[in-house]
Parts: sequence; C-alpha cells; structure tokens
Amino acid sequence: MLGDDPVLGDDPTSVGEQAWRTAALSGGAAASQPAGATSAQRSGVTAHQPAGVRPAEPGDVAPVLMLGDRHYDVHARALVMGIVNRTPDSFYDRGATFALDALVRRAEQLVAEGADLIDVGGVKAGPGPEVSEAEELDRVVPAVVSLAERIDVPISVDTWRSSVAAEAFRAGAVLGNDISGFADPEYLAVAAQAGASVVATHIRLAPRVADPDPHYVDVVGEVRNFLVDRATRAQAVGLRPEQIVVDAGLDLGKTAAQSLALLRASRVLATTGYPLLLSASNKTFLGVVLDLPLEGRIEASWAASAVGIIGGCRIVRVHDVAGARMVRDLLAALVEQ
Repeated sequence: MLGDDPVLGDDPTSVGEQAWRTAALSGGAAASQPAGATSAQRSGVTAHQPAGVRPAEPGDVAPVLMLGDRHYDVHARALVMGIVNRTPDSFYDRGATFALDALVRRAEQLVAEGADLIDVGGVKAGPGPEVSEAEELDRVVPAVVSLAERIDVPISVDTWRSSVAAEAFRAGAVLGNDISGFADPEYLAVAAQAGASVVATHIRLAPRVADPDPHYVDVVGEVRNFLVDRATRAQAVGLRPEQIVVDAGLDLGKTAAQSLALLRASRVLATTGYPLLLSASNKTFLGVVLDLPLEGRIEASWAASAVGIIGGCRIVRVHDVAGARMVRDLLAALVEQ
C-alpha cells in the first residue's frame, strides 16, 4: 500500500510544474515546493502535489479522432476501447479468449455492452515465452478478419511489429496500437500507406523486457516530451494529427507511484494536441496502491477511468466495457448540462 503519492517535476520550469501552476492560478491549490530531495524524487516521482485533478477545459484536448473513414468528436465524450487478447498467457484473462471463437464471442459481447472500438492483441506486453512473427500473425490476422465481418466498430491491432500491423490493416484494422513507441522503423510508414491511425505509447525500455527499477528526473515532463516526439515523427511520414493518439504507458517501465503520478497528470498529458488514451484497466499499480488482487480491481479501474476522463483522456482502454461506459456517460452528462 502506498502512502501519499508525490507528483511532478523538481525543476520549477518543467512541463508538469508549469501546467499545475496554470491549474493553481485558475482555481486549484498552489503546489508546495520541497525543501530537499526525497526518496520519491530519487525514485523518479517528485514532490509537487496538487490538491486534485482539474477538469480539462475547452481547447485543452484534441477534439477530433479519425479511425478509418469515421471521424469522432471526442471533445466532450470519450471513447471506450474494449480489450480482447488472443494470448494464452494474458495477465488478465489467462488465455480465456485464445481460441478464435471465444475471442469473437467476447468482442461481440463488448460491442453489445457499448464498446466504441475493439483492440486485438496477440502477444502480451510483459515478459514471457518468445512469440515469433509468424505466430503473432497466425493469432492476430484471423481474429481481425473474423471481427471485421461481424462487428460494426473500428478495430485496433495491439502490435509493435510493422509486418503484423500491415497484415492487420489489410484485414480491416484501422488503428495500430504500438506500445514500443514506434521502435520498428517501418511502423509509421506502414500505417501511413494503409491510411491507418496510430497510438504512440511511452515505454522506458521495450515490450517484454522487465524494468523493475525505473528512474526519471521528471516522469510527467519526460513522458510528455517522448509522446510529442513520437507524434511529430508520425506527422513527418504523412499522418494527420487526428490520426495520432498518445498513451503515457502506465505500468510500462514505471513504478506504481510513477503510474499514479501520470494518471493524476492526465490534464498535462492531454494538452499535446493529440487525443490521449488511458490504459489503466486492472493494472498492477492499482493493486499496489490499494493492496488489491487482480480479481479485485474492477472498482479501482472505474475510478481510474473517471480520473482520466476528467483530466482529458479521450479513449479509455478497458476490460469491463459496461462499467467504463457508465462512467463515461455520467461524466459526459455532467459536461453537457
């Protein structure tokens, strides 16, 4: 269980600190300055702590997202992305949807519950047995083909391999969700050629590589700068701003405290000019913060989605679509009143 979690950069001119100063001037409490370095600072999360999360204001977040031939106005209403994994070792479902028919049934259920798009993955993010390119193709492409025939929402492919993305785009996927931060040099060109959108995710090392002791000077500022850099690279190959999504990568090379800091700083991360995706569902940092087993993190995942949406996240990637949809719809109703 974590105690009080310090938040943003120890450089008073850091991106995170400037943003929270703006929040303070517009009604939030001023952040206190630390007298000296703390253990939290040394671990990569620094000691400026705002009183709370200020809702994103008009103009803070990118208003339009393009997925294939569909354009979504995401300014006031976030999208809910349902997760389906064709992996035998998924951290969450432990292979429950590895069989193709089980994956299709689960995806159809999530769409019926209100998913705005479906994210299909064939390799888990964490360490595990090697999955070859051929094996990932065999897992992912038939799933995308089957879903494209059966569901009428956009399909995202969760892969960091450009070859897998290319085949998935040909099969009907319209979004490449790459947790490697475009480590594959061909990834962006493949997406641009297919007319697909992309998710740029921050990760400190690489997918499937353990990172038990990550360190940052200013975790919020460094992650934000990384995401802007990757989005700039995407635009350089021809992708439009509305085809680019950014994701802070909670739990990917972050301690629980660092992930919590990034969640709290959603409003900072939502001001890059690109829609911000939140992937917090059932993740380890929720279990650490609240001392919860995997099967007990549903309510914490709802709360994380609420904090993220209030802070400007435009897509929430979740296992429990029905719960996230209720959170999203209530917050949208509050904004629309």
